Amino acid sequence: MTRILVVDDDPAVTSVLRRGLSYEGYTVTVAADGPAGLAAAREAPPDLVVLDIMMPGLNGLEVLRRLRAADATLPVLMLTARDTPAEQVQGLETGADDYMVKPFSFEVLLAHIRALLRRREAEQPQVLRYADLALEPSRHAVFRGERSVTLTSLEFKLLHEFLRHAEQVLPKELLLDRVWGYDFGGNANVVEVYVKQLRQKLESGGESRLLHTIRGAGYVLRQEDP
Repeated sequence: MTRILVVDDDPAVTSVLRRGLSYEGYTVTVAADGPAGLAAAREAPPDLVVLDIMMPGLNGLEVLRRLRAADATLPVLMLTARDTPAEQVQGLETGADDYMVKPFSFEVLLAHIRALLRRREAEQPQVLRYADLALEPSRHAVFRGERSVTLTSLEFKLLHEFLRHAEQVLPKELLLDRVWGYDFGGNANVVEVYVKQLRQKLESGGESRLLHTIRGAGYVLRQEDP
């Protein structure tokens, strides 16, 4: 399921967006300020962020800069009452992909979100790479160097998620949501089983470990220092 993070200190706005976007089938996380938004993005990397500018503590432009530093391809839509041309230019030049002014129509906002998500999907690379690992979605092919790795469909989806978020710690609950699409009655052991299987296949040729367990936090695709 597509995950959307809404960062806004106005509870009326976050309530409308949580309800409306959830109804449209998106998984919605809300945060009431900049630090909470950044923490939410680290804990469960979103597919798109809707971001206010005028918030206490850390304003939206600084949040945007930090999001961009972590993920240059993450779609970010600024949703703010700041409506002058200069302010809109500043938001876009800081790194926003789109800019909408409050008050807003939910239907129009939804159309903008869908357009940004379509654009990101179209721009996804044909081959995802990390270290000597390569994944080709169109051919359902995986390689460690020159060695071909045969994966099941769920193993492939799991590895795809790790490659999309390389060097980010992904919690078990997030992987259940993204890969399986639902929670197995709260049983996260299935993730451990599949990660173990994936490791075995990725390391069967004597290759170094790329998939690591972070105790109490989740898993990360990361190249360890020699």
